[in-house]
Amino acid sequence: MTRRDWRHSLAAVGLAAAVAATGLAQAPTGTPSANAQPAGPTAPPDAGPPMPPPNYAYVAEGRRDPFVSLVGRGTAEGARRPGGGPRVEGVAGLLINDVAVRGILRSGGSFLAMVTGPDGRTYTIRRGDRMADGLVRDVTADAVVFMQEVSDPLSLAKQREVRKYLRGGGEGVK
Repeated sequence: MTRRDWRHSLAAVGLAAAVAATGLAQAPTGTPSANAQPAGPTAPPDAGPPMPPPNYAYVAEGRRDPFVSLVGRGTAEGARRPGGGPRVEGVAGLLINDVAVRGILRSGGSFLAMVTGPDGRTYTIRRGDRMADGLVRDVTADAVVFMQEVSDPLSLAKQREVRKYLRGGGEGVK
């Protein structure tokens, strides 16, 4: 026997074993098999109709639901907002991570920055402006420096400095 014949015979034996294990083997037509069982449902006759899967409901009673992910809880905006309240209009409602610096202007000896929010609108910010999760610490000729409030209870630092550059730089976090 050649190697190819061995492979074919092993494949045939494996297929026959799989068919026999699943009970799909049928006797030749006209002669019933000694091991053949009558066709019909495999469940015992007294079992009745199959039961639907149970519906589970978690009753919180003031506790956190253990089946809800701690990352990204709630609505997309409500989960990221400090306090989770409704969004405030204007610069005070913007999150630092959601703004992009589009331009920097010089006006009256100080710098102003034009930023774009997640809604696509452009806002003008200056040093000291309050935002949803921090404040504008400084506006320089090439970047805006934010002091972002950290809401992570495991973090030792409660604030971090975030720099958003006008060109070429990306973000910098200290």
